[in-house]
This record gives sequence, C-alpha cells and structure tokens, in this order.
Amino acid sequence: MIDEINVKPKDSFKKKIESKIRKNIYRWHKTLGLFAIVPTLFWTMSGLMHPFMSHWFKTSIPNEFYKAETVLPADVKLSLGDVLKQNKVTEFKNFRLVKFAGSSYFQVKDIEDQLHYFNSATGTELKNGDEQYAQHMARFMLGDQKSKIISSTRLTEFTDQYKYVNRFLPVWKVSFDDDRKMDVYVETGQSRFATFNDSGRKAFIWIFGTFHNWGFMDLIVNNTLRITIMVLFLSLIVFSAVAGVVIYGLMWKKFKPARPGNQRGLLRKYHRSIGIWTSIVTFTFAFSGAYHVLQKLDPDERLKYVYDPVIKTESVAQASMIDLTGVSNIGLIKWGENIFWQTVKKDWETDETVVDYTNIKDGKKLEDGNIRFAKYLSRKFAAQEERNAASCCDLMEAQISSPISDAGIEKASMVTSFAGEYGFVNKRLPVVKLAYDTPEHTTYYIETTTSRLSTKVEDHNRREGLSFAFLHKYNAFDFLGKNARDGIMTFAAACVLLVSILGLLVFLKR
Repeated sequence: MIDEINVKPKDSFKKKIESKIRKNIYRWHKTLGLFAIVPTLFWTMSGLMHPFMSHWFKTSIPNEFYKAETVLPADVKLSLGDVLKQNKVTEFKNFRLVKFAGSSYFQVKDIEDQLHYFNSATGTELKNGDEQYAQHMARFMLGDQKSKIISSTRLTEFTDQYKYVNRFLPVWKVSFDDDRKMDVYVETGQSRFATFNDSGRKAFIWIFGTFHNWGFMDLIVNNTLRITIMVLFLSLIVFSAVAGVVIYGLMWKKFKPARPGNQRGLLRKYHRSIGIWTSIVTFTFAFSGAYHVLQKLDPDERLKYVYDPVIKTESVAQASMIDLTGVSNIGLIKWGENIFWQTVKKDWETDETVVDYTNIKDGKKLEDGNIRFAKYLSRKFAAQEERNAASCCDLMEAQISSPISDAGIEKASMVTSFAGEYGFVNKRLPVVKLAYDTPEHTTYYIETTTSRLSTKVEDHNRREGLSFAFLHKYNAFDFLGKNARDGIMTFAAACVLLVSILGLLVFLKR
C-alpha cells in the first residue's frame, strides 16, 4: 500500500512532463523552423552552387601555374651594386631576377614596397615595368596574346571579387576585353598566379559571399555582430532538427496516416519521412558551420607577420653576383649583421626544392640555413604576436617571452605540397614546418623566400579544421574521388533544402 502511494505521484509527475513535452515540442519545432527557414534557404541554395561553379562547370584556362623563365648567368652583365648605384638607389628592401619579353631584369623592391625593373645588361629602368610584367604573366595564364587589355590595377587590399582566401597581396588585376570578361590576378613579387574570374565566376562569388557568408550584413553591422547573428540562426537550425527527430522519430505512431487527397497531410508525411533521414546531415552542416564561423571572431592576421628590413646599397655594393646556374629564384636576406644571397633551386621533375644561404662577404654557405632562418622568423613572429604590434628590433623581441621561447622543436622539415593540416587554402609553397613541443602543439609554417608567416596551427585549429573538413565538406569521401564526394555533399544539401521547403509548404497550407 505504501509502495503504491510512493509510486503514483512519481509516475504522475513523469507523465505530466512527458505530456507537456509532447504538447509543446511540435510548437517549438515549428517556431524554430519558421525563424530559421530563410537562413536555411540562403545557406543550402548557395552551398548547392559551390561544386557546380568551382568544379563541375568551372571555366578552364590553358595555364593554372606560372612557370617563370630561367635567368641564365650569361643574361646578367652587371652586379646588383652596379645597377643600384647607376640608378641612384641608396636603400631598398630586396631584389629578384626575372625574365620576360626576351629580356632579363633586376626586380628591385624599394622602401615603399614598389617594384622597379632594371635591365640586367644595361642597367636602364623599364618604364611601368611591374605593370608590363603583370600583363605578360596574365597573357601567359590565358594563352592569349591578342585580346585587348581593358585595365591593369595594382591591388593592395582585398576586394569583393578578390577575397582574403586568395592570401597574396599586393597583386595586379589584369582585365581582358574577351567574350568571358576575364580578370586575371597575379603576384609579380614572386611571379605567382593568384586566381582568375570570368563573368560566371564573378556572379557566383557575389552570390556565395552574399548568401553563404552573409556579406550583405557588412553594410549595416560590424563583423562580431554578423557572426553572432549567423551563429544564432545556425543554433536555431540545430535545435529545430533535434526537435524534428524527437517528434517524427520517437512519436511517429502518434500521427494519423494522411488521407487520400489531403494535400497538407501528404506534405507533412513527406516532410516527416525525408526529415528523419536528413536530420543528421542538417545537424552536421549547421554544427560545423557554427563552429567554423565562430573562429572568425578571432581575426586572421597572418599577413602582418613579415620580416622586411631595409638594406643599404653600400652594404652590397662590392658583392659579386653569385653563380646562377640552376637557380630558379634569388633574393637577399638581412639576418642580424649579416646579409646572405638566398637562392632557390627547384627540380621540376621531382618537385625537390633546395634553398641555400651564401654570405655575400666571404661566399660561405650557411649550413642548414633554411631551417635556421625559419626558426629565427618563428621566434620573431611569436614575440610580435605577444606584443600585438608590428615587428620591431631584434634585441627587443629577443627579450620578449612567448609560448615557444623555451619549447623544443619536435619536427623541422620542408613542405613542397599541400596535404593534411597544411591545405591548399594556405596558397604558399614551399614552406618550412616547425612543430614545437607546447601544450597546444604549436606549429609554424614559414615561407622563407618572402620571410612571411604562412600560417600557425594549434590543437584548437586542428579540431575545427577536422570538423569543417569532414562534417561540412565531406572530405571523408575523398577516397571515392572528387566527383563522388561532391555528388554526395550536393545530394545531402538538396535533401535539407527539400525538407525545409516541404515544412514551409505545410505551414502555408494552414
């Protein structure tokens, strides 16, 4: 008797809770779904376009990689010092050798980051040399020597059409008057192709930026508020999906079968049945999207980490040009009180790359120079990050404690291809990988040929990267091939879109 008295109130309370949940969960699902319907349509429809525009119907160009012409030793008649003195250049930041249109040039970067081109045989400056080189590169990429060039614009900031994801700055935008209205972006400072946009791709970039990344909000709110609103709606989608699973998965038998001819009942039936099967992908898309966009609250400032000291012409005036045999790129590195020739030799057959450092005074090679210089840059960038300011003098930064100050290096190696955590999104190659023994397993990827930080990766970046790669971009299906992977991802997104539209139609039929 006592047991019955003890059990009944407990059972009664449990039933009341279950009854309340059953009574309200459909309302919650409907309300959350209605709030999230427009963002869901934005994200799924723009997401569906991505594989079509970036892969299946992508415009092709004859060359998607710029292979710079090799400057031969016989092409260089003058030394760097002679050329600089002849043109009254007293200080500069760096130089390279480039060859185009049948002539070779010293490409000199001045203290204002402008590039000048001096003929390597005569020392005379080529007027508008950087623009001419950009146009030469752009024509090479398109294999087009005839179409009229409408304009050539040097970009020092990212734009709506040239997004931050392209990484390189400054670049030249070369616009052609052809049937595709082609814009080609090239980085003359390292002779690199950045990207291209034809009329179709320009439209896609606008659609994706506006409706997938919600670029339209940049006009009315700041970045933090835009991200907060996006995460809020993504959370609504997650909760709506969970509520839908509870209703249509666990309470399926509570619903009456749709009567023949009852259009609303049929719509609800299909919304339920398809919704259950797509609830997992809806959850993974929304969860990984929210996780990804939250990282944007911490701005990606990798481009500010660059070591670009000024070099006095008098310090290189007496230096003889190094042997250029087999050299594909050359520059100068000012490291403490020393200045080195930095030469790159690349085997195009094996993709093997060797970067050497030779002291301009005594001609001695620096043993393991590329790794050592990368370590120097990583410590410098870590100290700069700790100060949250621009790079300053070596002495000050050497005294600044950072997370890698006392950490050992677990691995130091040259990276010449995109793979794993160092994906194509980083753009720069070759780089030196430095994996430090820190609690967050901090890894720096340094592009020594430009003295830049390519990226820094820690455990929290790896977790988010895996989430986005496997839950949002479906990289788990890479083994099936890119077409199959994109097909599966497109089908999943299309099902989410279909379920959303069916749910909206059910509501409208009321």
